[in-house]
Amino acid sequence: MHRAVSRLKDPFLGRGESLDSASAGLAAMQGKDPMRAKLALAQTLEPLAPEYDMVLIDCPPGDEMLQTNAVAAARWALVPVKSDKASRKGLSAVAKRLDAVIDVNPDLDLLGVVLVDVGRGATRIEREARQQISDLFGGYADITLTATIRHSEATAQAARERGLLVPELDEFVQNGPKWFEIRRGQAEAATLAPRTATNVADDLQAITEEIVSRITLSENAAVSEQA
Repeated sequence: MHRAVSRLKDPFLGRGESLDSASAGLAAMQGKDPMRAKLALAQTLEPLAPEYDMVLIDCPPGDEMLQTNAVAAARWALVPVKSDKASRKGLSAVAKRLDAVIDVNPDLDLLGVVLVDVGRGATRIEREARQQISDLFGGYADITLTATIRHSEATAQAARERGLLVPELDEFVQNGPKWFEIRRGQAEAATLAPRTATNVADDLQAITEEIVSRITLSENAAVSEQA
């Protein structure tokens, strides 16, 4: 593929007001043509997908129409969840979204659950969350990815303020002035450039590697079954 990583620029795939408009439009369409409303995103992506190695759909929480469209268009679903009870409870709603599109997307599979916003020292809380998530999925212990994404409000805020992905923010930090240069007065500290961006970027790298590994195993298993 000539474009391994890119950001799709399409009003339907935007954020903020564009997503609000999309959700409202899909809700209106649902009353007239439920199947068309369910497959709207899949049909939008179909002519674009061959140009990409992978298309990632980042779906906002709580919006039923957008979530349904996302899983109707997806091959795999990856669910981020915090360790608190309320967040884990939301997994049940996600499971219903998956079941709701099996009729139009029978190949959809749950790739796994990712624990996010995790405190580095909260090992007991993380262990309990993993067990409860496993119980929710019938005792499937490997449903939760090994890698997690740590909590860093400073990094999250900086990424939003600058409009950057965390790896892009990390690159900005790495290329910025060193602490000793700032202390000597040789450079000014870069605003909104937290050092924790590197740690979060490392977490995301570990998550990415595990996701690729799971997808590869799934695809290899499918090929073996067909042989």
